[in-house]
Amino acid sequence: MDYSFSPIGVVHSCFPDKFGVPRQPRLAPAATGQIELLGPYNREEAVRELAGFSHIWVVFVFHEAKRDAWKPTVRPPRLGGNRRVGVFASRSPERPNPIGLSLLALDGVKTGEGRVILQVSNLDLIDGTPVLDIKPYIPYADSVPDARAGFAPQAPDKQLPVHFSDTARQQLHKFGTKYPNLADLIEQVLQQDPRPAYQDRAADNERVFGMQLYDLEIKWQVQNSVVQVIEVVTT
Repeated sequence: MDYSFSPIGVVHSCFPDKFGVPRQPRLAPAATGQIELLGPYNREEAVRELAGFSHIWVVFVFHEAKRDAWKPTVRPPRLGGNRRVGVFASRSPERPNPIGLSLLALDGVKTGEGRVILQVSNLDLIDGTPVLDIKPYIPYADSVPDARAGFAPQAPDKQLPVHFSDTARQQLHKFGTKYPNLADLIEQVLQQDPRPAYQDRAADNERVFGMQLYDLEIKWQVQNSVVQVIEVVTT
């Protein structure tokens, strides 16, 4: 039996594209955004009492995942991109159905003038992500303290130090309060090392990477396992 679904909302995110997006939610608390409900779901009564919850489950579509056909195994970045596991033992976007699930912090609910906006943080979704459903996180039902986590028993423990050049710091100061917690966001994203896991990182010492946040381009490189933020410029 076939099913079809229509988005109930869309994500407005600080991440314009996939490169640099945290591989899991809650790795970059400074990553903030909004979920805007679409008609006919943008009704105040549809979110009645939701503000009483601190976190929400967001069911979404990996709308930019490259997928000619599904494969039974994938190579998770957590395992260095070289070891294969079953697709159902991973959170890879390359799935039979490109559906994802994220636990986001709910920072506020705004309604009025025919709009319903959910303010969220700990975001790991790119701008424009279609949202299929929203459910409240309920600690007594959703939290399992003694659960096993296979090959990902805890958050990545290898985080790279992040240093800002004098130029980058001056540029951050210039942007002032236009971008909330921008320096924290850059640091939290880059310390996770967003470079492809399968890449020969030893050969990257001189390579300059570009990453998009909001309408900014962050230029950085990794030297001796330290991230150097070179500059932060508008695109």
